Amino acid sequence: MATKVLRCPTCRTLITEKGDDFPFCSDRCRRIDLGKWASGDYKITSPILDPDLLEDLEREQQRHNKYEN
Repeated sequence: MATKVLRCPTCRTLITEKGDDFPFCSDRCRRIDLGKWASGDYKITSPILDPDLLEDLEREQQRHNKYEN
């Protein structure tokens, strides 16, 4: 079976999946990534499914567009 070669998400260095720090190239890059999560640089979003909230957002957007033009 072939070994996958990927890029470290932090510094873009080529790495293999058999590395000790996979998917990072080093512990340093792993800690940098963790710091970005902890500081809020990365966010996981999900779609808004609440119809009332969607209506409120749409009204707010229309109001914003009206004042912008």
